[in-house]
Amino acid sequence: MQRPLVSVLIPFKNTAKYLEDCLESILKQTLTSWEVLIVDDKSTDSSRGIVETYAKNDSRIKLFNNTGQGIIDALRTAYINASGAFITRMDSDDIMVENKLMNLLNSLQNLGRGHVAIGKVRYFSETGIANGYKRYEKWLNSLTIKGTNFDEIYKECVIPSPCWMIYREDFEKCGGFKTSTYPEDYDLAFRFLKHEMKCIPSNEILHFWRDHPIRASRTDQNYAENSFLELKVNYFLELSYQSHRRLVVWGAGKKGKKIAKLLLDKRISFDWICDNQKKIGKQIYNQTLNHFEYLKLLKNPQCIISVANRNDQLDIKLFLNSLNMSTMYDYFFFC
Repeated sequence: MQRPLVSVLIPFKNTAKYLEDCLESILKQTLTSWEVLIVDDKSTDSSRGIVETYAKNDSRIKLFNNTGQGIIDALRTAYINASGAFITRMDSDDIMVENKLMNLLNSLQNLGRGHVAIGKVRYFSETGIANGYKRYEKWLNSLTIKGTNFDEIYKECVIPSPCWMIYREDFEKCGGFKTSTYPEDYDLAFRFLKHEMKCIPSNEILHFWRDHPIRASRTDQNYAENSFLELKVNYFLELSYQSHRRLVVWGAGKKGKKIAKLLLDKRISFDWICDNQKKIGKQIYNQTLNHFEYLKLLKNPQCIISVANRNDQLDIKLFLNSLNMSTMYDYFFFC
């Protein structure tokens, strides 16, 4: 049976050290009906020469120059030249499991449009994986197993940027790469949610995610913490905020202050609570901090939680549940 064409979009910049591993993993795919649209984002190392060699040897690999600058412009360039009925993305420093494309395609064809196929991921590195990445991998995979990724979307990006596939029509419906908002993978995940895409559960590791010192997520200011918080607040106000209900921010640490500042800049009123005795009764940005028990006095509030400590989060969740508040409707963890 002839399989439909899958378009694999790959931006690259100065990843010569890893490109061969990436492209070899694509050549080994059990699915053969793919095309690679790989875009040079102004590399200054030997990356381009490596890709040119692969493109010369396999016509399915098509090399382009970035018509703009940065990852989003590179992805746009790739997508404009894509012919596939299915769209997926790959990072030039990562490795695909041999059945990745076949697995994602089968999942989509089994369930049809309105779905995003995803897979579990595993970080790897020559120098070992930091605890933060290990926790993220474990958390992300726990959601992917159940397909409940969107249930915790305000915490972190819930769709692994190089491990998803979607019908072309659905990708267009969600806006593709037309927006210029960074972090682009997190923005896309929110747009998948906005357009009511459903994540297909997966229990298979399909992608090996390489960590190294010059990864964009480590070096590019577009992926700084403030960019993530601004994105979360913007989508919360668009998708989840109910303006007739009282909004509450829980936590007055670094993230809580940033969230409060973003809300104030948008002239969104809120109450501010915490459990830090040194801050209760004090004012920050002319806002008085109340004890978290203050939440009991409010009728039908919505609550943004900026507390990062995992044990504290469990206690907060128990407290909110005791008030009959439900996650992703009444309260939202932002970290």
